[in-house]
Amino acid sequence: MIIRLSVGTAMGLALLSAPALAEPVKGAPELTHNALYKAAKLPKVACKLNKGTSRASTKKYVTKLVGCLNTAWKPAIKDFVPVKVVFKDADDKESCSTGLDVRGSFSEICTTEIRVRLADDWIRAKSDLTVFTSIARTWGGVVTGQTGIGEAWWGLENGASEPVMNEQNRRYYLQIDCFLAVSAKGVGRQVKDWKPVVKVPDFWKNKFHGKTGNRLYWLDKGYKAGRPGACNTWSASSSKVA
Repeated sequence: MIIRLSVGTAMGLALLSAPALAEPVKGAPELTHNALYKAAKLPKVACKLNKGTSRASTKKYVTKLVGCLNTAWKPAIKDFVPVKVVFKDADDKESCSTGLDVRGSFSEICTTEIRVRLADDWIRAKSDLTVFTSIARTWGGVVTGQTGIGEAWWGLENGASEPVMNEQNRRYYLQIDCFLAVSAKGVGRQVKDWKPVVKVPDFWKNKFHGKTGNRLYWLDKGYKAGRPGACNTWSASSSKVA
């Protein structure tokens, strides 16, 4: 039996039972027909970001970005609950979602907060690529958590075959990629090449991102559309989530 990976979401995840075993996923309307997909294009949010290379400026950058994402996504999510950022102490390396110590900077969702540990790798970096990507990727968990997508994904049958479960997990993480791109469009970030974004690693080894070509496909699709409805990976063909 394969156990589905635990991923924190803004509202927490509960174990359920569900019949969704087929590809594309069937019998799970919270995944395939979520109300989020009917939301309009995210409004453009003026989000002027300047990371700098100090701890203070990086904290300000992260806080500003999360504030912009709160504003951008509020119209799209029913009963949206704004999310705040909590910065971990410098010597606190433990991840709440994995229980492991992480050497460098990372962001993750713990209950209803985005928690961030800042280390020199983010602070000293002149480019904001990694920190933007990491925060925006984490924000995808806010979206799935507040719309029921994360809960429904978590509740998919754990007793399915390994290939089926692997595909379900890829559908989830490719959707996170797509939401990342929608977020980037919403806050006015100019992206011409998604390849550097794909190369930014998760702080834990995630083998369910899918093929690079499919990641680029969903990132590009989400960015061009600027709306969550472009990110319905659950109804896509298996070839698009390989």
